[in-house]
Amino acid sequence: MLLHLFSAHRLPVLHLAKRTFSMASIESISEQIANQTALFNQLRLQNAEQSTIDEVKKTLGELKKSLALSNASTAGSKVAAKKHERILLKTAKGTRDYGPAEMFCRETIERTVKECFTTFGGSCLDTPVFERKDILAGKYGEDSKLIFDLMDQGGEQLALRYDHTVPLARYLAMTGATNTQSKLWQVGKVYRRDQPVVSKGRMREFSQADFDISGTWDPMIPDGEIISLVCMILTKLDVGEFTIKINHRKILDGIFEVCGVPDDKIRTISSAVDKLDKLPWSEVKKEMTAEKGLDPAIADKIGEYVKHKGGPELLEKLGADEILTANANAKQGITDMGLLFTYLRIYGVLDKLSFDLSLARGLDYYTGIIYEAVVEASAPPSFKASTTADASAPAPPPKKKSKKLKDDEEEEVDESQVGVGSIAAGGRYDGLVGMFTAAASADGKKGASLPCIGISIGLDRIFALVWPKWVEKGGRCKETMVYVMAAGDGLLEERIDLVRELRERGIKADFLAKKKPKLTAQFAAGEQDEVPFAVILGADELKNGQVTVKEQKWEIVDGKKSKIQASKGDNGTLVARETLVDWIKASSTYRDWVAGQTV
Repeated sequence: MLLHLFSAHRLPVLHLAKRTFSMASIESISEQIANQTALFNQLRLQNAEQSTIDEVKKTLGELKKSLALSNASTAGSKVAAKKHERILLKTAKGTRDYGPAEMFCRETIERTVKECFTTFGGSCLDTPVFERKDILAGKYGEDSKLIFDLMDQGGEQLALRYDHTVPLARYLAMTGATNTQSKLWQVGKVYRRDQPVVSKGRMREFSQADFDISGTWDPMIPDGEIISLVCMILTKLDVGEFTIKINHRKILDGIFEVCGVPDDKIRTISSAVDKLDKLPWSEVKKEMTAEKGLDPAIADKIGEYVKHKGGPELLEKLGADEILTANANAKQGITDMGLLFTYLRIYGVLDKLSFDLSLARGLDYYTGIIYEAVVEASAPPSFKASTTADASAPAPPPKKKSKKLKDDEEEEVDESQVGVGSIAAGGRYDGLVGMFTAAASADGKKGASLPCIGISIGLDRIFALVWPKWVEKGGRCKETMVYVMAAGDGLLEERIDLVRELRERGIKADFLAKKKPKLTAQFAAGEQDEVPFAVILGADELKNGQVTVKEQKWEIVDGKKSKIQASKGDNGTLVARETLVDWIKASSTYRDWVAGQTV
């Protein structure tokens, strides 16, 4: 019996050792080792002949060697596969990198915006880039599907912030809604899982600059402040001709009510009307009726209202509409708009406004004035604004059906058919803070409310407009004003000493980090950064307490920026070493730069 047991477990060990091993063979060897181990132990317990035990032990050892070899072979295959595995070097969809020149332009935009924020009395706020999911849920209407969810993080369901407005309202609610009559601003990145068009500044990760006024003020004064602020910012940024489209949610809701829109459809119909800046009326009407179930006759009534745009004269026309003014919402909205126009006339920005009844703003939290800033590039290239609400306008030809997409693929966007969109937008949201305080109340009582109004400025979209002009004008990519050089001997210590002094005196300066660089190499380094002042140290000049300063300028020739060559014999200006800082600061080049000239 013992010999039969032994013979049944004899294995072709040497044959196994010569195989190319797979995961299946590894499992087989492991199983044989287990069986052989059991046999070895059983033979010992039964006091079998030593020669038999030794042979089983030898077989077990060879099996273990085979297992080690197979494991090594498999690991080697994985390493080899990993070595040949290529990584795709690209940014995630809807994101991009910005190089030094682009960032200098973006920083200039951001600095201009922040200066205007502080000019209007704002204080800075910063909130986390992600929030609890329940904070963001239910605030964005149909756009809620664009929120970037994060996986469960230690028991918290989180999401990347969609805008700055909801985090601000959450912050104000956490303070007990006691932060009355405040002006707060914040600049940072927000995230939306939208179809991106990077060339138009329509991103999934993008920068927004927000300015909000909270608290109870006299009617429409904060609203006028916000619109005046955005007009100042867009004028300073030189985005070109812009228009502030403005409407009132109560006027729009009143129109829907008198036209017969059911209460439960008002927000969804409002979202459809908001697309009139991108689609003809025929397409918007189709969405209202075919997709959202609105009676076509009601849709036609809405179309008669939302086709109108203008200024104070349109407001007078609405005020004379007895059917509309009989509605409480519409009447309140018309009164508010009349007061706002009075203030905007004093601010001197009335000519920048278009009272546009098709403006709806799709976000659920708006309760009063709504507005957005647009430029010529905002609308899709193929779309004519003049036909926005023209019921007779033909529908565009049907799109060709795209190929069937896989589960992890998304339909590509035709960039030629997409505009920049609005470059700034906002409105009044009087109930959002109270929504949070009520939700946080344990007894379900109504929480403290805090009226708010604000504006969000799309920095990426503004960059898409400003950057071509920046390049055309030859905007710089650095703020370095002085490049310190040495003629002849390296004079490294002297260069470092002068650079240190310039920096301590408030002048941005640099030098070539080599002991004895050639003068041509130093000029090349300074010219690469378009540094306007080259300060050249020479042994003889230093003995006399002097340095040589060469002022350098650039110009645009045939669309290309090039250095203006100095006239023959111009070897620079000798300046006393001890008065160098004052000499530079007194120059027109330096004064222009400090004043904001970036070329």
